[in-house]
Amino acid sequence: MKEGYFDSLGINTIWLSPITQNPEGAYGFWKDPKTKFSGYHGYWPVSSSKVDYRYGTSQELKDLIEEAHKRNINVILDYVANHVHEEHPLYKQHQEWATELYLPDGSLNTERWDDHRLTTWFDTFLPTLNLENPEVYEPMTDSALFWIKEYNLDGFRHDATKHIPEIFWRTLTYKLKKDVMFPKNITLYQVGETYGSRELIASYVGSGQMDGQFDFNVYDDAVATFARPDVGFQRLNNSLEESFHYYGVHNMMSYISGNQDRARFISYAAGDISFEEDSKIAGWKRKVGERKPSDETAYDKLIQLIAFNATIPGIPVLYYGDEIGMTGGNDPDNRRMMRFQDLSEGEKMVKEKTAALMKFRKSSMALMYGDFIPLRVENKVYAYLRSYFGQDVVVVFNKEPEEVTLKLDLPQRDRKGQFKALFDGRFSYDNSKLIVDVPANGIEIIYN
Repeated sequence: MKEGYFDSLGINTIWLSPITQNPEGAYGFWKDPKTKFSGYHGYWPVSSSKVDYRYGTSQELKDLIEEAHKRNINVILDYVANHVHEEHPLYKQHQEWATELYLPDGSLNTERWDDHRLTTWFDTFLPTLNLENPEVYEPMTDSALFWIKEYNLDGFRHDATKHIPEIFWRTLTYKLKKDVMFPKNITLYQVGETYGSRELIASYVGSGQMDGQFDFNVYDDAVATFARPDVGFQRLNNSLEESFHYYGVHNMMSYISGNQDRARFISYAAGDISFEEDSKIAGWKRKVGERKPSDETAYDKLIQLIAFNATIPGIPVLYYGDEIGMTGGNDPDNRRMMRFQDLSEGEKMVKEKTAALMKFRKSSMALMYGDFIPLRVENKVYAYLRSYFGQDVVVVFNKEPEEVTLKLDLPQRDRKGQFKALFDGRFSYDNSKLIVDVPANGIEIIYN
């Protein structure tokens, strides 16, 4: 933080993984290969108010947040409300506050993500709390409120949002507004994690609940589009338009480059992981990509994904390591130690272009608030316009293995200033006719 790493990338918010105390033993089990594992990820809380000593102290957390705020960087915390570890004092004292581990038919109520989504346990040692019970959701929302008030955090990333009843979210949001937001005249951001239909995801977004959620539906289509030569841009554009229908064009949904539940995009793009295989098993059983992808054109495809997230409506989210193109399978292989030095030329290129994109995003009113107008939607070419009160940004993608020259008709309007190319590509503009050269597997952004 103090070295200015996040400043150099144009980052304005940091999302911390869960930092509450987790157990020390190995409770998890993976059958192939046979492996036991601990709560390395932070999602098995044995306390709802203590910082895990393996991360640091409470004071060090406060110092981190204070330093971030000096640099105008927000910090949001990944909060686990759905469940606790069986060693958590709350469960030891009140086992009746948990949902039933066994269903009426005698089957285990574990990983029943959809048919019993509000009661299912994530594992036999992770009791799901009955958060429809006021005796449970009142103290648990107070616990979440504690983190905001004690550490001056700027919001939450909420784990397993769809597995928690609406009353919890409405109670928590009410308390945040009443005790923090209104008295201090500040805004907090709450983003949820829900896998499922857009209708389900949207049901948790609103003034009394989440500000947004991760749009995994667009993410999955973006990964397929940018990583696979056989998937055209029509799929991605249709997916984005459907999200606009549910969340609005001017939304606060989060659009990710990756996350802890997915294999690294660059390993898909390089062919080091197949879309048809289990990416978790791949990460367990072989080295995926070593330090770099086997096909270095994957770096260019990664930049396309990052550029897409940075130029559409919503909030772009960069998973750590994607700014240099780190490789890996699914969890835990996607949690390799971050590297800051001895970067390859490909990694340096990704980092430089990522920084340019993120800084441009922060400075462009058109990207933050502008209309979204598709200009060209084809198998290998995608172009759209973001426009806001005379400020225009034209974003062009090329999936062809060679450079293409595109001729685009822009809407007739008064525009402020001369056009420029973010990545210094060749272009010409005359009387609403834009001609631009886009490199192989490349991206260009023309703006005024």
